Amino acid sequence: MSSPRILVIDDDANIVRLMEYGLRNAGMEVLSAHDGTEGLRQLYEHKPDLVILDVMMPRMDGWTVCQRIREFSDVPTIMVTAKDQDSDIVRGLDLGADDYVVKPVRLPVLVARVRACLRRAERAKQERPEITYADGYLLVDLPARRVTVGDEPVKLTPTEFSLLARLIQSPGRVLTNRQLLEDVWGWEYTDDLDYLRIYIWHLRHKIERDPKKPDYILTEHGVGYRFRASE
Repeated sequence: MSSPRILVIDDDANIVRLMEYGLRNAGMEVLSAHDGTEGLRQLYEHKPDLVILDVMMPRMDGWTVCQRIREFSDVPTIMVTAKDQDSDIVRGLDLGADDYVVKPVRLPVLVARVRACLRRAERAKQERPEITYADGYLLVDLPARRVTVGDEPVKLTPTEFSLLARLIQSPGRVLTNRQLLEDVWGWEYTDDLDYLRIYIWHLRHKIERDPKKPDYILTEHGVGYRFRASE
């Protein structure tokens, strides 16, 4: 099996060297770019398996680069943010990012997240679940990976879709926080409860009539979440 190819887009040369060191020691091929324009060119030319993208860059920031990437590619993308703030994370999800890492970057965490993201992307290619949910307002066609809300198509990131699929596949059943984190993201994430909360919040804003009073994704406080099918 060939080594996964990772593209790092960051204007900080020291950070790039640090990431290159950690990823290459983990058996990965690494490409690098020091601005958004060069990063997009390398993405188009070399077709990496995953992109690590810094948010704060001159001329073209990471938000814009992520948006441009999603115009032509579904490559898994990890945003690197300087602040661990929900608003930054949600903005990244809005633009199509699959994950985020907070600076200062810790190499073991970065490598673990890259591996987990690659596993999710590979699993999404191989899995073809045979469940479709439809109730007149929400349609989730798992085999076709298609979601519509009120007859309007809704674009989910691969991770958001995997989370929704996992809930729909167990209707009415409470899935624990730890179970969801391990099933959707991987064992590396089992203690990241805030991570799951943010993704649930974001998913509700995409599929619920009123995200503050959800009909579908219900919280079981202190335990986890369950999907309630409409009657």
